[in-house]
Amino acid sequence: MEKQCHCHKTKQRDEAEVKKLLNRLNRIEGQIRGLKKMVESDAYCPDILIQAAAAGAALNAFNKELLSAHIHTCVVTDIKEGREDTVDELVDTIQRMMR
Repeated sequence: MEKQCHCHKTKQRDEAEVKKLLNRLNRIEGQIRGLKKMVESDAYCPDILIQAAAAGAALNAFNKELLSAHIHTCVVTDIKEGREDTVDELVDTIQRMMR
C-alpha cells in the first residue's frame, strides 16, 4: 500500500467537541497569563513552579482528550477504510508527544 501524505488532512469536529477543546485551551491560556504575571511581579519560585505544573497538567489533559477523539474517529475510520498506515502515523505522533 502506498503511503499517503497526511500533511493536508483536516477534521470536521462537531460543535460540542470544538467548544470543549476551546474551553480547555482558554483555561490554559489564562494559566499561562497568570504565570507571566507571577514572573513580572517577582513571585516566589516554588509558587511559580506549582502554577507551571498545573498548566502542564492542563495541557496534558487537553492532549489526552484530543488523542482519544482522534483514535475514536479518524484512526478507526481510516482502518475500516483499509488505510492501515494510519497506525504508523499514530505511533509516530505518540512517540513525538513523549519526547
